[in-house]
Amino acid sequence: MGKQMTEMLKGTLEGIVLAILATQPAYGYEITSQLRAKGFDDIAEGTVYALLVRIERNGMVDVVKRSSEKGPPRKVYSLNDQGRAELEEFWKTWGFVAERLEQLREGGTK
Repeated sequence: MGKQMTEMLKGTLEGIVLAILATQPAYGYEITSQLRAKGFDDIAEGTVYALLVRIERNGMVDVVKRSSEKGPPRKVYSLNDQGRAELEEFWKTWGFVAERLEQLREGGTK
């Protein structure tokens, strides 16, 4: 992944993870797998886990520990009301930025 892509993902990964959690609760490895299935192949698991710690600390998710067949219990994250509000704000901001970038790409203003 190029440097530009890495830098852009740093600013949007939280919103992307919140969008994944908006569809269904998931644990860290599931989220990483979904990211990779959507083409975000170079995102390290450690990056996702650090982000999950941050969004949990910021109150955007509810966490439940569920037993696992393969080791210790897993932390399953689900989006709560604060997380849904944050995701809604992310999509508004994304729409604003994407629209302005498209205008720049087309060489004009609308």
